[in-house]
Amino acid sequence: MAIATETLSDVCRAAKRASRVLATLDTQTKDAALEAIASALEERVPEILEANALDLEAGRASGLSEALVDRLALTPARVAAMASGVRAIAALPDPVGELLESFRRPNGLEIRKLRVPLGVIAVVYEARPNVTIDAAALCLKSGNAVVLRGSSSAAHSNSILGAVAAEAASGAGVPEGAIAVIQGRGREELRELATQTAQIDLIIPRGGEGLKAALLEHATVPVIYAASGNCHVYVDASADLEQARRIVLNAKVQRPGVCNAAETLLVHRDVAAVFLPDVAAALVGAGVELRGDELARELSRPVEIAPASAEDWDTEYLELTLAVAVVDSLEAAVEHIAEHGTGHSEAIVTRDQDAAQRFQLAVDAACVYVNASTRFTDGGEFGMGAEIGNSTQKLHARGPIGLRELCTYKYLIEGDGHVRS
Repeated sequence: MAIATETLSDVCRAAKRASRVLATLDTQTKDAALEAIASALEERVPEILEANALDLEAGRASGLSEALVDRLALTPARVAAMASGVRAIAALPDPVGELLESFRRPNGLEIRKLRVPLGVIAVVYEARPNVTIDAAALCLKSGNAVVLRGSSSAAHSNSILGAVAAEAASGAGVPEGAIAVIQGRGREELRELATQTAQIDLIIPRGGEGLKAALLEHATVPVIYAASGNCHVYVDASADLEQARRIVLNAKVQRPGVCNAAETLLVHRDVAAVFLPDVAAALVGAGVELRGDELARELSRPVEIAPASAEDWDTEYLELTLAVAVVDSLEAAVEHIAEHGTGHSEAIVTRDQDAAQRFQLAVDAACVYVNASTRFTDGGEFGMGAEIGNSTQKLHARGPIGLRELCTYKYLIEGDGHVRS
């Protein structure tokens, strides 16, 4: 665990040393450490909630929205869910050492392609303290050391959660320095972390466009951007409208402050007059503020919708606000998503299999849904146990970043005195 007297470089060097040991740890030791972390979380709930209360108090005093306060808040149930998530990760197959390919060359060389840890992963994240545990557990299981940098809004929560994880893992045989939390020196600290090329193998940021921009400007370490989610639900002309209503409400309302929540509703012109008044009333009844284009506003009456600005189509609200537009065709919906989406999660509601296939092939996003809510884009929902984030990139990971995405591979070559002529 990082302590106040250590410099960031000290922490990163310790993580690098630990990573060399972690890469050789057997599965049993890693799983025992994960069980120790889960048990420690359950045993130290009062201490964790006390630290979180300090962050919540400061957040409300600084004017955090209710959606962001919800992302920050821990409860006994949420701590229990974290512990359960750690155990789920422990139960997953160990990706390290997985044989990906094996072949013998005509000259007799035996070549194996093996999955191995990346080394040291730095995770930079905003608001949600549960990321501290998810990231630590995923990195430990995949044989990586992790340097965690949360936001100042969750400083107390991240500190105690990081301490719980590091102390429990160390007691179970994981090397010191394998799990570290740093925080407190603003953008300068982020810039320093982003240039630790000798010690850090990968940075994964979870946060808004400001965080992404800060890293793009300074990073010399490779970065996988778990970036913003401007997600859309498109209701096609052939949609089951009751099914569409449930999906739209779930995608927007179930937890609005997360990256896989819908931010824009697109409705085909042929069903807009029937669908929009009903879904708009349901959304407003659930506390959602609607902002629509001219036709959406007209067809939603008697529900009143505010006019949408050009900026609304590009906004990840992370709150109970939804932009609404009427489109003339599936192709127009795809074009709108191409112009305004962030490549995270997109959904179509349709009974037309051809339309579903065209949408899935045409939309450029990590996760493309047919007749399902975008809220399923999650490592836990995909059977990964948990995730560090959702990558909107294409190299080397896309979608939920789980155990395999935290690994690379190496070639192991065996000969018998072979020399190249």
